[in-house]
Amino acid sequence: MKISKINLYCVPPRWLFLEMETDEGITGWGEPIIEGKAATVKAAVEEFIPFLIGKDPKNIEDLWQTMYRGFFYRGGPEIMSAISGIDQALWDIKGKKLGVPIYELIGGQCRDKLKVYSWIGGDRPSDVRAAALKLYDAGCSAVKLNATEEMHYIDDFSKVQSVCERIASIRDELGYKIAIAVDFHGRLHKAMAKTLAKELEQFRLMFIEEPVLPENNEALREIARHTSIPIATGERMFSRWDFKKLFSEGYVDIIQPDLSHAGGISEVKKIAAMSEAYDIALAPHCPLGPIALAACIQIDACSPNAFIQEQSLGIHYNKGTELLDYIEDKNVFDFNNGYIKIPTGAGLGITVNKEKVIQASKISHNWKNPLWRNYDGTVAEW
Repeated sequence: MKISKINLYCVPPRWLFLEMETDEGITGWGEPIIEGKAATVKAAVEEFIPFLIGKDPKNIEDLWQTMYRGFFYRGGPEIMSAISGIDQALWDIKGKKLGVPIYELIGGQCRDKLKVYSWIGGDRPSDVRAAALKLYDAGCSAVKLNATEEMHYIDDFSKVQSVCERIASIRDELGYKIAIAVDFHGRLHKAMAKTLAKELEQFRLMFIEEPVLPENNEALREIARHTSIPIATGERMFSRWDFKKLFSEGYVDIIQPDLSHAGGISEVKKIAAMSEAYDIALAPHCPLGPIALAACIQIDACSPNAFIQEQSLGIHYNKGTELLDYIEDKNVFDFNNGYIKIPTGAGLGITVNKEKVIQASKISHNWKNPLWRNYDGTVAEW
């Protein structure tokens, strides 16, 4: 079997899909994307295509090593995202060729069901109480929300208090019947992150996410001294080498590699195994499309330290287009009492609606995150 063609589709709301064709008629799908950099990642994939055409797609590790090590400059968000989507498609083809889910090829199923969480509140959280109640009534048992809007290096405590009031509104309505995670989104600098983490202690959160930017990960040790809430990070880390120091220094409780950013199924399986050796939980990042989610679930199914999965159904980014719009089997991601079933289909376990993808690619997108500024005009983290 040989790779014969690779097609790329830029589709709303902010995704890039990859279709890999073979001379045997088996097709694999991947989702190589950095949010806001779809055109850049598309160009990176196109640079890899000459090294893939005519190769045997079953030789996944060799092709991964070729893409990663075959160039003097390596790594970074765009290149690793390109590798991620290609890797997902290779595994999809191999699973389909052998008639088994991908997880059967990388250790086998170690769980019967997978806990998931949903987003509430948007970029500027407002009425999270009503949103949490609606999701709870629909069978969701865990939610995540952004903590703050813009936050300067040192900022007014009223912003911290407003976060606490939003979390309190959920606890007042639902108590501890629903788990809550708070995403700092790297918007806070060390001083304010310490303050907020300490104030959130009272709400017994599931975790706080990305308290500081990954380039400031050394600050996590000090933040951890101010709270017993589990600390999660990793969505902006792109290989096992990026995670290595984080593991060895021991100040994180949950890692969140993204299957569309961190080298795909091949690399995240290795990252997951490394984290297990350091007694760290796995919760893959995935505010993306159905192919990315399907890839995450394959890793979760065979990783004993995976404890919950992010998914983008109803997320505020999905305006006009939803997660299920591009797949045939729309029940595959159904959740019941906060869990989804482990899929049994071959490869990624989903069937992509190619006709819908082609139609949507004619619309395309040019999604960019907003540019925020602090009260004094300085650029703020989004």
